[in-house]
Amino acid sequence: MPWYRTLRGREAISFYLFILPWIVGFVIFTLGPIIASFGLSFTDYDIMLPPAFVGVDNYREMAADPLVYTSLYNTVYIVIFAVPLGMITAFGLALLLNQKVSFMAAYRTAYFIPSIVPAVASAALWLYLLQPQWGLVNAFLESFGLPGPGWLSSEVWSKPAIILILIWGTGGTMIIYLAGLQDIPQSLYEAAEIDGANDWNKFWRVTLPLMTPVIFFTLVLGIIGTFQIFAQIFVLTDGMGGPQNSTLVYVMYLYRNAFNFFRMGYASAMAWILFVLILILTWIQFRFASRWVYYESESADS
Repeated sequence: MPWYRTLRGREAISFYLFILPWIVGFVIFTLGPIIASFGLSFTDYDIMLPPAFVGVDNYREMAADPLVYTSLYNTVYIVIFAVPLGMITAFGLALLLNQKVSFMAAYRTAYFIPSIVPAVASAALWLYLLQPQWGLVNAFLESFGLPGPGWLSSEVWSKPAIILILIWGTGGTMIIYLAGLQDIPQSLYEAAEIDGANDWNKFWRVTLPLMTPVIFFTLVLGIIGTFQIFAQIFVLTDGMGGPQNSTLVYVMYLYRNAFNFFRMGYASAMAWILFVLILILTWIQFRFASRWVYYESESADS
């Protein structure tokens, strides 16, 4: 009997037929552009004329482009502060929302809603909230006698404003932490109480170690996502990255080269540098994860 008439053969054919649309879409819309961008990174391409091979000139130009370093600095600055502060905020909220009190479902919904607001809509909202003269944030600060900063109009406060906006949208991370907290067996807390552990001991010896896989997961995704931040800053600064390039992040500069200056070859080279940078940072995180990430299943196996 031919293999395709057997039960296993029919199941295999059905499987590949079901995933065929996804494979076709992946090849056309993801893998194809990735390969094309790698080739274009070695060319001078302005969309209007055919690509002209220039070797590694785009990469050499990047090494001498001061705006590349400015955009990298701004991006790394936001990553260094926004990712850990967002994780701490989300973890703290998850601990609070893991308590057994009345109307907890409403509280969880209220804290989660900001994370599902589209990036453009949330940026437009914060554009009004952070307005220096009549914005609600400065009005709130002035009610306590504190002078309101210029926020997005100030070189000093523009990046903290972006960080504040990113922290505001940590509801998705909070839900992940909340799921991780609820997955911790209650028997471990009961055993710790029998041994005389107080709340701090239970958090430090039970909660935190068992949450390290979730923390590691959100750390990796947070760094990858923040390195690619674009939409919020584009809306908040009208695509200029101001003032004085203080919010010009890497992806915005990439976008400017691609769609403002039509330097597709140079933009493709920038994209591949970003890919390599994120790949290296992700590898480093996985390389050192075994030193602080605790997996209960591995402990049981050993």
